[in-house]
Amino acid sequence: MSSTRDSAGGNKGPDTNRGLKTPPLVVGIGSSAGGLEALKRFFAAMPADSGMAFVLVSHLAPDRESLLPEILQESTAMEVRQAEENMKIAGNRVYIIPPDTELVIFNSTLQLHKRKKGDDSHRPVDAFLRSLAEDYHKRSAAVILSGTGTDGSLGVKAVKEEGGLVLVQDSQSAKFDGMIRAACNTRLVDHVMAVEEMPEFLSQYLCHLDEPAGEKSDEEQSSEHSLHKIFALLRAATGHDFSLYKKNTILRRVERRMFVHQLDSLDEYVDYLDDSKREKSILFKELLIGVTNFFRDEQLFDKLRHQYLPELLRSKEDGYHFRVWVPGCSSGEEVYSLAIVLSECLEGLDRSIHLQLFGTDLDEEAVGAARAGVYPDSIALDVDASRLEKFFIKEQGSYRIKKHIREMAVFAKQDVIKDPPFTKLD
Repeated sequence: MSSTRDSAGGNKGPDTNRGLKTPPLVVGIGSSAGGLEALKRFFAAMPADSGMAFVLVSHLAPDRESLLPEILQESTAMEVRQAEENMKIAGNRVYIIPPDTELVIFNSTLQLHKRKKGDDSHRPVDAFLRSLAEDYHKRSAAVILSGTGTDGSLGVKAVKEEGGLVLVQDSQSAKFDGMIRAACNTRLVDHVMAVEEMPEFLSQYLCHLDEPAGEKSDEEQSSEHSLHKIFALLRAATGHDFSLYKKNTILRRVERRMFVHQLDSLDEYVDYLDDSKREKSILFKELLIGVTNFFRDEQLFDKLRHQYLPELLRSKEDGYHFRVWVPGCSSGEEVYSLAIVLSECLEGLDRSIHLQLFGTDLDEEAVGAARAGVYPDSIALDVDASRLEKFFIKEQGSYRIKKHIREMAVFAKQDVIKDPPFTKLD
């Protein structure tokens, strides 16, 4: 679809990311109910030559032609197009998901999949953001706008895990805040802000992201000294010593926070960290990055279910207490996935075996979430319908682990560096 402004000789941005050899920053935008006004304001404030590519994934009526490309074209000089199969991503373009479709990105091209009839697990925002994170890593950004439901929350986790940026519309300006709250509940959002402020923030973020490695300031050359200060501040605030972490891992996480706050040197960040209790808490969680999901490695869980665990359980006598430990359990999805698989294995065996799972993590908030055992309904992307029905209770916008599975698991805060491990494990 051609831009009406282009044909009139308007100021259209260049095809690529301003001549940069690096890929564009790809911004995945998720919205549903009430998102149109927010989208108009977003694109009205976004320069046409930012170099970024934008992919809009909205909840559209499956049986109706979308007018979004024409509507949004009125708000921007960038070319706005409905996504097509194998369309190559380029900077200064806006791509919009077609109705009744799932959209993903692979090797910088858009791939379309027809939505299955009666598919209640349809989460187009999650599906796209996950593929975006896998394809573009730190050059991915997630923007969550007005909408109902929880779609986008799993995608936010994926983008965050790969070092990307997550922005969320402030709830006061949103008509519906369901998607916003679900994203914020992940505790992985970088900034909550007005839609009109996002374009400038994204532009500044991209400038920091693309800063040539050879142009670092003198302050950053003394990174070792600055890192020691950061370690000291974190240890004083949290009681945990990160000085033995891999230096490159620490630097990547710290640089992410510098990008977010648009700070140019490690010394500036040290000063900011020293003055901000909230930033110490955020950096602590950034270094942990507690990103997980149910049945995360599908092949692994399939082998556990059909090969290893049945053999192990058969070797135990009746009345045996089968003990499992998941260190670094985050919000509990892996623990409950193992509990579900073990329960399924026991159903096919003539054994009376007691299952006991221990989940531990350094992050107290994550442990609290694991104990609660309540997850957004977007987990339907990872948990099939039969397991959802058998092991979860459907609540409004969420799924709760059933009592018999929940009671198998014990969760506790633990630092595996300082605290003793669990013993007598299977």
